[in-house]
This record gives sequence, structure tokens and C-alpha cells, in this order.
Amino acid sequence: MKAGVFAPEHLAGLAAHPDPFRPASLHMEIVWFILIGLVAGWLAGLIMKGGGYGPIGDIIVGVLGSLLGGWLFGQFGVSLGGGLGANLVVATVGALVLILTLRVVKRL
Repeated sequence: MKAGVFAPEHLAGLAAHPDPFRPASLHMEIVWFILIGLVAGWLAGLIMKGGGYGPIGDIIVGVLGSLLGGWLFGQFGVSLGGGLGANLVVATVGALVLILTLRVVKRL
């Protein structure tokens, strides 16, 4: 039988690495994603009701808003480029849409 990519002999050296399938930069990307979510959630809270939702609430609103904003901007074919500022704008817009949607649903 021909040895494939996932044959045991190919995996023997991977045990020495803490996480061989993820680059170290992925961990920083996750940290930045959470920090942008925190700021976006806080900004959306200020804009929509005059205050934030607390650190955990801001992170949840911001992260979900970031995902929603990225999807919405993609659906409309809008691109703000890359970078911290563009990501923050997309996440904040998504968080605003999320809060507005939740308020409309709550009133029904």
C-alpha cells in the first residue's frame, strides 16, 4: 500500500510541536478579533442606547456583529479594504444591525 499524506509515518514528528496545524499568528488574529468585537460592541451600544453592555456583552455583540457585517458587506459587494479601521467599521455596522434587529423582534 502506498503511503499517503496522513499515513502514521508522516505524523510521527508532529507530536513535538504544540499545535502543528495552526500558525502562531492565528492566535494573535483571534485576540484582535475579540478586541475589535469589544470595541465594536461598545460603540454600537453607545450609538443605540447610550451605553455599552458590559465587557462580555460588548464582545458577544461585537463578534456576532463582525460576522454579520462581513456577510452583509459581502452581499452588497462593498469592500472597505483591509486593516484595523475597516474591520472596526464593518464590525460596528454589523453590531448596529444586530441590535436593531433584536429590538424589532423583541417588540413583536
